[in-house]
Amino acid sequence: MGREKPKKKYSQAGRVHDIIRLIEARHGITIEELAEETAVNRRTIHRDLNVIHEAGYPLVSERENNRKVYRFLTRFKDIPPISFTLQELMTLSFIRSQLDLLRGTPFHGDMESIFRKVNSVLPPRYAAHMERIAGVSLPLLQGRRDYSRSIEPLTVLRDALIYQNRVTMAYQAPGKSGPSSYLVDPYTLVFHKGGLYLLAYAHNRKALRTFSVERICEVTREKERFELPREYRPEEHLRNSFGIVEESSVNVRVKFSPAVAHTVKDRIWHSSQKVEERANGDVVLSFVAGGTMEILSWVLSYGCHAEILDPPELRAEASRVVREMGRQYGSETG
Repeated sequence: MGREKPKKKYSQAGRVHDIIRLIEARHGITIEELAEETAVNRRTIHRDLNVIHEAGYPLVSERENNRKVYRFLTRFKDIPPISFTLQELMTLSFIRSQLDLLRGTPFHGDMESIFRKVNSVLPPRYAAHMERIAGVSLPLLQGRRDYSRSIEPLTVLRDALIYQNRVTMAYQAPGKSGPSSYLVDPYTLVFHKGGLYLLAYAHNRKALRTFSVERICEVTREKERFELPREYRPEEHLRNSFGIVEESSVNVRVKFSPAVAHTVKDRIWHSSQKVEERANGDVVLSFVAGGTMEILSWVLSYGCHAEILDPPELRAEASRVVREMGRQYGSETG
């Protein structure tokens, strides 16, 4: 008789995590084998497999040696052909042009590969249209970040994000003499103002931290996997930030002159914003958010046409910066 496996006591999330790991490791496994490995019945395994499928994993079942095995589809060769309208091709081309921001990353290479595949199956008439459509959008990418040195770490990080592997990474923080080592669970890749940031749980800090991707020097993908906390929502985590910096929220009020009011009132700067239009043409924008340095930088970009009304501390900091700028530009230079 075979040795009986000890019963595991864990949540469905933990069991689903183990099932995903088993399917990946064995490249094909039966329901009976999954039930034995996890010490539950077939009905429970069926429910877990439905959860995995609904979560978006490419789960398929196939007959193999008179038994039904489950595996993940690695290449989608069995998907039927997809047709495109010219309007859809234009939209794809527009998205492709915007991804020039990510030049030097594996994501840019993946997009180029996708378009090569799309072009290879297009009828000649559509292929000619595609070449013309490529010129209907022009991205002006001033100040884009240079990711040419990040392609190797990002490639490892991309797979860790997909398969939920813990990683060890070397990170060069600003002002530090050398990189520091972090053991992290990579949760979400955030795209903000033309830059990539990693939102991850840092084990040495026991808290969520945000890392600039271009400062990640090296990444090692560990065998150990992690589970996303049930309550984790990246959009909620950053909801109270004006940008990418996590700070305590403050009540912010900024007045804009009529000269720039039209460029402010028709845009969404923060989910909590309220816009007050005054009779003299001024616009007062108010919101509740953290990230005071990002808020200050944004306000100063409008020069004399923007004035911080609240909070007093941020107004005082703006006043100090403007005085320093006045001294800098008021001095004679040789």
